[in-house]
Formats: sequence, structure tokens, C-alpha cells
Amino acid sequence: MWGRALLVVALLVGVTPASLATETAERAADRMGMVADQIVRRGVNDPRVLAAMRAVPRHRFVPERLQATAYDDNPLPIGYGQTISQPYIVAKMTELLRLTPASKLFELGTGSGYQAAVASQLAAQVYTMEIHAPLADRARAALAALGYANVTVRTGDGYYGWPEHAPFDAILVTAAASHIPPPLVAQLVPGGRMVVPVGPAFATQRLMVVEKASDGTITTRALFPVRFVPVTGRHGGQ
Repeated sequence: MWGRALLVVALLVGVTPASLATETAERAADRMGMVADQIVRRGVNDPRVLAAMRAVPRHRFVPERLQATAYDDNPLPIGYGQTISQPYIVAKMTELLRLTPASKLFELGTGSGYQAAVASQLAAQVYTMEIHAPLADRARAALAALGYANVTVRTGDGYYGWPEHAPFDAILVTAAASHIPPPLVAQLVPGGRMVVPVGPAFATQRLMVVEKASDGTITTRALFPVRFVPVTGRHGGQ
């Protein structure tokens, strides 16, 4: 599947199979180094998360002019004031979700589609929503071209979740919210968890883990400081 998908992408952009093979080998080495130097070294040790980070071609989710730096230890701009998160942050947030092969995940903020692609390797289904239509379209195309069939992308305001597919075993917010969105808490299953950066826009936020107990009780835990672009939409940044 991977070989066919990459070949299709290559032919679409005029890359020959020989050059694609060389490029693929080089990028695979970049991914191995990224995982070893940036992710394992910082304490992420879930083998399924590490395998996903080694497998998903991050460079396919960034603008062509930035592909050479796709595996560097920092976020990158993807347009419309949005970014693709630092590889370590993608890995850590994925690990915190505790996804299983039966999990149904909702993601607020598709962005490039990279985080959804990583999560799709661990979950049964990923539903992801992006408020910027051009980014949603671009992510949808990239995910389809690379064969991530268990990811569904929708254009819209993710603050309200995706009621048609709720409840969710896990919820991931990939932009900074001023507060934990109540509609997302309501769409979390008992026993589920949400990972969300909470804090002021364009400043330091705290990465939060929100857990819903079997009786519906909500507990929150603040982890380490992070910096995300703000949630956009009617309520997300207020």
C-alpha cells in the first residue's frame, strides 16, 4: 500500500521511480534519526507511538519548500497562520491519548493532517475537523494519497465537536484554547480522555489531560508548558 501510494504521489508531481526510491530512503533515515534524537531521548517510550512516528512521512504534510527541514526539531508554518507541530509534541500528545486499536478519536484542528495520520496508526477511526477550508482540502488530499483510509476530514468549527460520530474514546485539541471546551467534554465517553493546550493566545500555555470517570466525574491534570497557535472560531479563543 505504501509503495503504491508514494508512486502515485510521485507521478503526480513528475518524480521518477528511481528518484523517489532515493528520496524515500533518505527520508526514512531522517525519520529514524528524528525518533531517536528528539522523541525517545525525551522520554516517549510507547512502542506503537514510536512505530507510527517512524512510519508516517512527515515531509509529505508540509509545503514543498520546507520538505528538507520537515524532520527538524521545531514546528513549521503551513499557511493561514497555522503550523505543523514539533515532532516531539506530536508524539507526546499521541502517547497521552492512550489509543487502542478500537479507539475512536476526534481531533480539533486538522492543520496539515500529520497528527491525524500518526493517530490513525493506533486508532480504529479518526474524525478530524479544520476551520480553514483550504487546509482541510489539502490535508484530505494528502491523507487520501498516502492511503490513510480511517481518517475522515471535515471543514468546520471543531469547538463543537462532531456530534454525529460522538461519543469519542479520545479527543485531541491541536491549538491553544482559553478554556476546556464543554461540548468536547460532553462528547467524551466515560473512561475517555482529552489532551488540550490551555492558556492565552500567542503566549505559553499548559498541556492538559482531561479524564472522564465512569460516573461522569471530570478530572484535569496540567503537564508541561507548550506554545500553540490559538483555536479559531466563534468561541475557541475567548
